[in-house]
Amino acid sequence: IFIERGMKPHDKYTDEELLARYKQTGNSEHFGVLYNRYIPLIYGLCLKYLRNITLAEDAVMDIFEDILPKVQRYDIREFRTWIYTVARHHALAAAADSKQTATMELIPEIVQSSPTMVWADDDDTADREQMLKECMRQLPDVQRVAIQKFYFEGKSYADIVDETGLHLKSVKSYIQNGKRNLRICIEKRLKR
Repeated sequence: IFIERGMKPHDKYTDEELLARYKQTGNSEHFGVLYNRYIPLIYGLCLKYLRNITLAEDAVMDIFEDILPKVQRYDIREFRTWIYTVARHHALAAAADSKQTATMELIPEIVQSSPTMVWADDDDTADREQMLKECMRQLPDVQRVAIQKFYFEGKSYADIVDETGLHLKSVKSYIQNGKRNLRICIEKRLKR
């Protein structure tokens, strides 16, 4: 399919060219071609977190429907990185919504497992969840809100900025400091 007379086929455009064309024209066909390039990546990621073929397929479609209207307002410099992040957050949120706890995968991700963090065994899921909840309560409000929205609700930095009115740099800082404070709290509790 050619976009205009004398133009190259869709598959010859870079991600950034397709994104720019979509933003300029609003023609979802441009974005559809771009999105289709990443369906295997998005599907694999959703399958990893959801562990269910049907839920993963639904998540792929939900992600497309969710981001199509939003992409116009974001300054996306590298589409591959952006779509991966969006898909990952969506999959985590979907896993939590479908009662498949993402907590066990989130704890190492949030606290960036250090050598001193060793869990007793795989049967202590309730203890881990309780420990994370208690450490979350100890965070300053802005850090707790940023961590909650980013990791548990799957919000992007831009979504958090929109919802809270905070500056982008502040959101990034609160998430980074919140992760560090959670790691310290969990490590202290594990040493007890």
